[in-house]
Amino acid sequence: MEVSETRADGLARELKVVVPAATLDERLTAYLDDLRQKVRLKGFRPGKVPMTHLRKMYGRSAMAEVINDVLSESVKDAVGQRDEKPALQPDVDVDEASMKAVIEGKTDLAFAIKYEVLPQIEVSGLDTITIERPVHEASADEVERELVGLAENYRDYEPVERPAKDGDRLKIDFVGRIDGEAFEGGLAEGIDIVIGAERFIPGFEEQLAGASAGEARQVTVTFPQDYGAQHLAGREAAFDVTVQEVAEPKLSEVDDAFAQKLGMDDLEALRGALRNQVQSTYDRASRAKVKRALLDALDERFAFEVPQKLVDTEFDTIWRQVERDMAQDGAAFDAEATPDAEGSEAKARAEYRAIASRRVRLGLLLSEVGGKAEVTVSDEEVQRALQERMRQFPGQEREVVEFYRKNPQAVASLRAPIYEDKVVDYLLELISVNNVAVSKEELLKGAEDSDDAAHDHGHHHDHDHSHDHDHDHGHSHDHPHEH
Repeated sequence: MEVSETRADGLARELKVVVPAATLDERLTAYLDDLRQKVRLKGFRPGKVPMTHLRKMYGRSAMAEVINDVLSESVKDAVGQRDEKPALQPDVDVDEASMKAVIEGKTDLAFAIKYEVLPQIEVSGLDTITIERPVHEASADEVERELVGLAENYRDYEPVERPAKDGDRLKIDFVGRIDGEAFEGGLAEGIDIVIGAERFIPGFEEQLAGASAGEARQVTVTFPQDYGAQHLAGREAAFDVTVQEVAEPKLSEVDDAFAQKLGMDDLEALRGALRNQVQSTYDRASRAKVKRALLDALDERFAFEVPQKLVDTEFDTIWRQVERDMAQDGAAFDAEATPDAEGSEAKARAEYRAIASRRVRLGLLLSEVGGKAEVTVSDEEVQRALQERMRQFPGQEREVVEFYRKNPQAVASLRAPIYEDKVVDYLLELISVNNVAVSKEELLKGAEDSDDAAHDHGHHHDHDHSHDHDHDHGHSHDHPHEH
């Protein structure tokens, strides 16, 4: 095998490989000799079929398999001899017009290998980076407001002999019909509904205002277009409702008994749990913002060329999500807008491609830092992430596990964010981080915006983009209440 470099432009590489016809013939002979020990042909004893006969019968198909094996081996060997790492699996360009002669053994096998290499990244000066971490401590007033809200959510109700009004809880039975026909899931008995809670589909609760115990009413509503049950989405339905009971809310007394009702030892323990819960929310927001500040600082400091195929892959992932979101929202690009105008598809593509390029660059940078720091993700950590994923799909745990068992790339999608966060933690120890006290509103504003965050591309530089398990988020039953 002869290998010569024909292109070395930035990160792009192209190699020309020539495998002599004699080498292919040797491989073909070995292939047919092995076949001779296995094949059973009428008129010949096992292992005694003449080679000329085998070449006549199986030569072309056997040579095709030999060539396929040689191509795979040659790409691995040719690239493996070089002191560089391909960003993705190399492409092989074979001259199809010459393949007939190659198969017939008349000419050498010549082909090109095209790929991009990972850039050499020099990580230095991290100790000169300074960023701010916004922080906010939960105040006593904030904890008390949470306590009052908790009391409202766990309030008791007392039956009353009067028409229902806003805030009252009704116990109802109902039968739903579409075009006069009862539909699956449209029957329920003893369902609790609070007027004004907005937990049922729009218009349902309001039509029960003024109803009394024992009263029957017909409620007509239209299911939302995005309702989980597709056979009901956008359809108008009539519900025959019978009110069993009307009860008014009674605010719970915030005391030790209330705390014990919620499983706490006393009121002070409940306050402590709420304080931790509130502070945890602030800490997560603080973490998100300091991580974003770190990534912004890294993005500004480290500029290097990135493999365009990685950018293409990342952009395609982003753009598919953009198209899904727009389709769900019924939105569309302005077909008459100029390419650089707001609302044009060309401008949106350019902006999202810039995001894709940033993600790839930061992913490569974090991978380089993590590799040098020997950051690893344990199987136990991946298992915990899988358990968390399962909790997001109650009742579908078995399907979730089966999905990840069959899809190694999906497992990588569990491992990647853990790896990324570990590298971020490592970097936050190296740089200077100044805590800055901010208001609750300032801290929480935009804290969940991770649209431009880096995505880890794998400690081993395999750069496989994995997709999360896309389970159906539809409603498990068709009662007229939103979850």
